Amino acid sequence: MHTLGIDAGTQSIKVVIYDSDEKRITSESSCPLELASRDGGIREQEASWWIEALKKCFSKLDPDEKRKVSSISVSGQQHGFVPVASDGSVLHPVKLWCDTSTAKECAELTKAYGGEQKLIERLGNPILPGYTASKILHLKKNHPDIYGKMAYVLLPHDYINYYLTGVFCMEYGDASGTGLLRMDDRKWDAELCALISPDLVGKLPPLSPSDGFIGTVKKETAAELGLGDGVRVAKGGGDNMMSAIGTAAVEPGSITISLGTSGTVFGSSHAPAHDAKKRLASFSSSHGPYLPLLCTMNCTVSSEIMRHYMGMDVKAFDALAEKAPAGSEGLFMLPFFNGERTPNFPNGKGAIIGFTPDNVKDANIARATLEGVTYSLLLALDAFREAGVTPSHITLTGGGSKSSFWRKLVADMTGLDVRVPVIGEAAAFGAALQALWAESGKDISDIVSGHVAFNDSMGVAADEDTHERYMELYHVWLAYVDALSGMFS
Repeated sequence: MHTLGIDAGTQSIKVVIYDSDEKRITSESSCPLELASRDGGIREQEASWWIEALKKCFSKLDPDEKRKVSSISVSGQQHGFVPVASDGSVLHPVKLWCDTSTAKECAELTKAYGGEQKLIERLGNPILPGYTASKILHLKKNHPDIYGKMAYVLLPHDYINYYLTGVFCMEYGDASGTGLLRMDDRKWDAELCALISPDLVGKLPPLSPSDGFIGTVKKETAAELGLGDGVRVAKGGGDNMMSAIGTAAVEPGSITISLGTSGTVFGSSHAPAHDAKKRLASFSSSHGPYLPLLCTMNCTVSSEIMRHYMGMDVKAFDALAEKAPAGSEGLFMLPFFNGERTPNFPNGKGAIIGFTPDNVKDANIARATLEGVTYSLLLALDAFREAGVTPSHITLTGGGSKSSFWRKLVADMTGLDVRVPVIGEAAAFGAALQALWAESGKDISDIVSGHVAFNDSMGVAADEDTHERYMELYHVWLAYVDALSGMFS
């Protein structure tokens, strides 16, 4: 059986065809995307760019493999706001997850609803600029004529589903990133929707569980993409939800850490995580239960900044860091170069603390950089444990997972064994597996255990003594963070 996974990210569209009998990807392609950035935190894309890139990706795939595809699933960047008319036409450029121009609307909605605490208790999350809710209010306030023409609020992966099938719908996983869905009963919050607009609930598409199919690829679209007739389209989901499937993080205790430009930590839980300390985002999943998640804005971006400053490539930077001892002889990096989402430091800055006459060494600075980034990810493990989820192991993905030094650092800091999947395109592969899940009718755990393999040569065991040392250092790092929080908030 051949299934196809699409990952519509911020930087590119990626497509993979997966042969579930041979358990391998038989054809894959990618196409870059532009990003429109303007003053005021505006970050937008045209939905038409996604479709053009998708067509280019399909044109690069093996024609014979395309004809074998029986089902498709789509992974998409979360939170983006696609306003569409009743005929499916897109009415405005798509505000993305990284668009911060709606901070004013976030504050307005939070106050009108009764404050952050009520939001967390009722919905599981505060209203943040990244989420979709404030983007909708921003459109209504600034373009009331366009809002009036809008028939549906779609997310990026929903729009691609519409392009494929002509069906307007939304599944629970990606919907939970809008900021409008109550986590406890997975229903739209009528009170919050009404604060945005009395008619908003009527513009939200029907919600459904993540299993099963939404329809088949339209004949004209199938011909355009080189697919056969009757190819079914599964529900799909947000990129983090699909990555959970692609990295086998579908059972409580299995935690995935993505070491990319941003750092993301997520794992499944049987109940929504209402984190009063606002570390975890409380999301639903696209495979059944819930997907609590922590996101930092400064992960590989921090190491990139520092290695460029030192004039080194990745391997040289890692080799330099490895020369320093655990703890970098008392140096600590606070890696908040771009401000930070977790902790919530909009005015955060990068800082190196703890210099003495004896520890001013390039090796200590390099190691402190990677340690600082990893300390920030430990916040998520604290939050998971407080939410009743005990991590059993760590799965690493993203560009940073290629570093043997960083893999060992994560293992020793967390005290958990680390593994790395054989297939690195977690979101696209996860989408292909979700389509397989919809076809097979099996339990999702059976799907991932049978198809997600791990690279034995990249696995790392934690060292208990080093872990204990890092736990002492972690609390020192937290004290430095707390001491500077007033300047960063």
